[in-house]
Amino acid sequence: MKMKRRFLQAAIFSMIFMGAVMAQTQQAPPLLQPDPRYKADILVVVAHPDDETEVTPYLAQQIEEYHRRVAVIFGTRGNGGGNAEGEEQAAALGAEREIEARRALAYLGVMNVWFMNGPDTPGQNVLRSLETWNHGTSLDQMVRLFRLTRPEVILTWLPHYVAGENHGDHQAAGVIATEAFDLAGDATWFPEQIAAPRNRQGIGNLTEGLHPWQPKKIYYFTDASHTGFLKGQGPVYVDTGISPTRHLPYYRIAAEEMKFHLTQDDTGQLAKQALATGNLSFFKQPVRLIFGKSLVPSAPTADVFEGVDAKPIPFATHPGYHPATHSSLSIELGGPFAFYQRFWPAHGLDHLSSLLPPEVEIGARVLHVPVLIHNDTDSAREVTLQVALPEGWTAQAGPAIYPVPPHQTYPAECVILAPPGQVGSWNNVGIHAKSSGSEVGALTIRVHLANGGLPQ
Repeated sequence: MKMKRRFLQAAIFSMIFMGAVMAQTQQAPPLLQPDPRYKADILVVVAHPDDETEVTPYLAQQIEEYHRRVAVIFGTRGNGGGNAEGEEQAAALGAEREIEARRALAYLGVMNVWFMNGPDTPGQNVLRSLETWNHGTSLDQMVRLFRLTRPEVILTWLPHYVAGENHGDHQAAGVIATEAFDLAGDATWFPEQIAAPRNRQGIGNLTEGLHPWQPKKIYYFTDASHTGFLKGQGPVYVDTGISPTRHLPYYRIAAEEMKFHLTQDDTGQLAKQALATGNLSFFKQPVRLIFGKSLVPSAPTADVFEGVDAKPIPFATHPGYHPATHSSLSIELGGPFAFYQRFWPAHGLDHLSSLLPPEVEIGARVLHVPVLIHNDTDSAREVTLQVALPEGWTAQAGPAIYPVPPHQTYPAECVILAPPGQVGSWNNVGIHAKSSGSEVGALTIRVHLANGGLPQ
């Protein structure tokens, strides 16, 4: 009897204790969702203030007619180049151009604008821009902004070497945007960004409380000097439609947006003059996009938002890098050309490799052609490089006998001088390799001679 009484007393005490504990337990607050103020339907990733003007008519249409939310990331502040408005240069010029870009985009109604810390690096070599931008740090920043803005669609520069302005910074923006597209949904990349803070209202938080995010589609655009290769590669948007709210054609809205970039001759000053004279023919050009990839059902030339809805999609793995196998002896174009041949398949963009043959545009008559000589044999080999040039062209460096150790690659560079007076012409430059009297390989690169432009 005593045992039963003690058991009953213990049970009653336990119930009273548990009731007291439950009475003291607080209700946890609701789980906070990502800040909706930064959500983007379209995220534009470019290099310099004024780069967004390549797609302004399309952005204006999407904002005016479909109420799309647009955000923009600039890789640099445009701290290099001439100033058409004043003496300010370097960091001061970058500060001015940041304000110009913010005002230009505010005209469209775009308020979410970020600037990364890359320096303006004139040239056509994407690898140099990735170096000066500090590739890893820039990728960290880009993934953070992808996770913050949670974009459905990415628009960015084409990661390709094309004849045209072909700024290395443009290419770098496209490369890093593509990498971020594939990594923002991967919880193992920059995990500190997605770790919850200990106390979001406290001080000293170092983890960021973001969430992995997988964008659905990525498209590219280009400033190539020729557009024939773009046919059938993606959707095309004319800019002659009329805005239902501003009652202006989209090409006029594009000119009005561009005129804010007054420090730049070829954008702001051009737009200012066009608006003053009423001659807007320059702006009546369609926006041509190049299909990158889609993780929702969509045809390459279909509308950008085909297959896109508000529902998030799971993280999608990308192919990743797989080293190529070479024959016993082989050659390939080096530098950015070789990089892209590895980059495209690693990110599921194999179709870009057949977009156009290797080409370059030069304005200073000097052509640099990087060449990689691969020796995948067990013994050292000697490989002779020779060049086949158009009439009047001369080789200043490159043709030579190269000793290549076994299972190694020799990076060579051919330096070729074009004759004066051939501006506007296309020419083919050939590179041939022989070893022990046998042909090892041959390369061809198309060269467009221009009047001025970026250094190669």
